[in-house]
Amino acid sequence: MRPNTSYKGVATAYEAGVGDGACLFGASPDMMIAAMNTTDYETSRACGAYVLVRASNGKSITVRITNECPLPCAPGQIDLSQQAFAKLADLKVGRLPITWSLVSPGSIGTMSIRYKTGSSAYWCGIQVIGHRNPVARLEVRTGSGWRSLPRTSFNYFISADGSGCGKAIRVTDIYGEQLTVSGLAVLPNVVQATQVQFARH
Repeated sequence: MRPNTSYKGVATAYEAGVGDGACLFGASPDMMIAAMNTTDYETSRACGAYVLVRASNGKSITVRITNECPLPCAPGQIDLSQQAFAKLADLKVGRLPITWSLVSPGSIGTMSIRYKTGSSAYWCGIQVIGHRNPVARLEVRTGSGWRSLPRTSFNYFISADGSGCGKAIRVTDIYGEQLTVSGLAVLPNVVQATQVQFARH
């Protein structure tokens, strides 16, 4: 998923429940959400991205990516929550030709960090929540400098040997902006607020 790029595809609809999904954000505060096809999901790189969906009938809506839509979802396809699809067309339509592109919304607070259940000083998973732009990289401060952590398909960055767990965290978005967060304890499954947010683009 690249900035300033328009993608063509089709919109479908699914029953999104409380809005949780493969990104493991938890229940969504609103249901303007969607699942991204596996190709464009990019091993959870699309998680939390805001996407402007334009339907062939002239209507449009902005949704947040919270889930993955596996095959038979095709490249370019977005599976919208039923509530989001209904803003574009009647659910009975089923499949709707669309174009979509990444957007950087204005009205958004600061981002948060969550350590995965089971995290400790010896192993931890770190998740970024509420970020304005897609997250490209997450690093942790270690004794020998910054270390980039591998990202999982379930949207956590993992330090398998515990290095950096509980230390400063540096998050980079797809535009290259870096934000550093420090002073967070390893509190498993607790959403910890920060004072930072990526710039609009």
